[in-house]
Amino acid sequence: MITVNDLLRAKGHSVYSIEVGASVLKALELMAEKDIGALLVMDKGNVAGIFSERDFARLTARNKAIDLNSPVDNFMTHDIYSVSPDETIDECMALMTTKRLRHLPVYENRKLVGLISIGDVVKNLVEDKDLLIENMEKYILGRGYGE
Repeated sequence: MITVNDLLRAKGHSVYSIEVGASVLKALELMAEKDIGALLVMDKGNVAGIFSERDFARLTARNKAIDLNSPVDNFMTHDIYSVSPDETIDECMALMTTKRLRHLPVYENRKLVGLISIGDVVKNLVEDKDLLIENMEKYILGRGYGE
């Protein structure tokens, strides 16, 4: 079973963030520069929330005219769920589905060590299932199983 640690080993441990009080524009610029869909919003080294493309889309739909100089923390998601490196990606998918989340910070010994997205989880689930199917086909057909 694939764990969050396996996923982070493959994708890396980079976490992009912005400080509480930074503008929505700064957050959007950083997201565009790094080609990412979300940023952790930090307050003195602690995660205060997550600001995502989804948050911005909903903000725009509700307010029509937006002051991009407004603090990002006014629009971030405050309820943060996290996972540990030893949790499986199946467990992550269940949490993301139940809580309707797209990003999960990863903590090890109370230290932030990564951030995973629903895309990361789905990609790895599909690869894992494809490998299982391929191995089952080889076993059934008696060709190259376990090679």
